[in-house]
Order: sequence, then structure tokens, then C-alpha cells
Amino acid sequence: MSEGSGAPGGDRSPGKSPDPIRVLIADDHALFRRGLASVLDEEPDIELVGQANDGAEAVTRAGQALPDVVLMDIRMPKTSGIEAARAMKEAAPSARIVMLTISDEEEDLFEAIRSGASGYLLKDIPLDEVADAVRSVYGGQSLINPSMAGKLLTEFATLGRRDQEEERPQQVPAPKLTDREMEVLKLVARGMNNRDIAKELFISENTVKNHVRNILEKLQIHSRMEAVMIAVREKLIELR
Repeated sequence: MSEGSGAPGGDRSPGKSPDPIRVLIADDHALFRRGLASVLDEEPDIELVGQANDGAEAVTRAGQALPDVVLMDIRMPKTSGIEAARAMKEAAPSARIVMLTISDEEEDLFEAIRSGASGYLLKDIPLDEVADAVRSVYGGQSLINPSMAGKLLTEFATLGRRDQEEERPQQVPAPKLTDREMEVLKLVARGMNNRDIAKELFISENTVKNHVRNILEKLQIHSRMEAVMIAVREKLIELR
């Protein structure tokens, strides 16, 4: 089976391919953008393929350069990072999006996840840690700033309680996941990465990647965090 099908970005780990990770930066603050670009340029396994100063330009450049990872601010002129993330699902469907922002607003976090973002980091992260964040997201992980993680889990739990208390209109049934996919999804919801999930279930890391890819395909979404939100909403899993 080809590893390039299914999940965004495919499986091009350093051990399998010498290709660098292609990164696009979108931020309306030129000084921050240049500083970030300077740091990433020093990484031999990362290639900067473009910069944009607003959301509309980010979508255009993503469609042209087809980056593996997009580092994008939320609040930008013309088109916000949230709107740009939604548009990138068609312009550059394989791109993994990381919101790199000063906003610690819960609504921005939740909207970023709903738009398909694979990460949400605050700009107080040391610049020398951004490269590792790029590698992690490219490798299939989801990243969230520690100060925001509690808010996200609280929202997941609230979603589950709200659906139990309210009578929801009839909806199309959620796609059925296999027992193993459910096990993987529950561990993803606990914040575990692919390596830890593999150890927990006594399977290979590549098998975990395949399960995650199948989950995203079945739920028709782009990120692990969004998968957890849908699973809670549809009562596929329960967070305590």
C-alpha cells in the first residue's frame, strides 16, 4: 500500500526519504516572519517554500508551493488564519496547519481545530523550538500549547455533557470505526503520540499511522484534535 495516499502529507519520514519538510509562513508582522524564517533556514531538513502577509495570500501561495506544513497567524488582514485554513483544504489538502498566534482566546482555539488545524501554539514559544514543532506535526502529531490544553479538554467534556442533556435533531450516523480504531482514537484523546500508542497496544508505529489515517478518512476531517471533538459529539468516546 502506498504511504502517500490518505493522510495529509503521506509518510515521508527522514528514514524513508531525504526530501526536506516544505514550510510556508503566513503572518502579517514582517519582523516576526523574518525571524521565524531565519531560524528555519538553519535547519537542514526544513525548506522554506514561501511567505505570506495575509490569509488570502497564504491560500494562493499554498496552492502554488504545496507545502507540507503551514505556520500561520490567526488574526491577519483580508482573510483570517481560520478562513485561510478552511480554504487550504482545497488549495493544498496535504498541508498540515499550525496556528502560531498571540491569541489565547478559547473560541479561536476551537475554531482553529474545526478548520482542520493540527496545532495551536502561542507566540511565546521559543523560536528555536518551532523547528521541532514542524517536525512533530509533519510526522502526524497534533500540538497544542500547554496553557490551552486544559481549555480544550474542558470543551470536549462539555460537548459530551451537552449532547446527553439536549435532544439533538436527527443526524446522519457517524461512520463506524473498527474496535482497533476506537482504541487508537481513545488514546489520541488522551494526548498520546503515535510512538506511545504503539507501545500501549503492542503494535508497530506504522500500523498506528495507518489507523489514524483511516479514522481521519472515515470522519472526513484533517486533524487528530478534530477527530476527538467529533468522537465526543457523536458519543463514540467519553472523556472523564
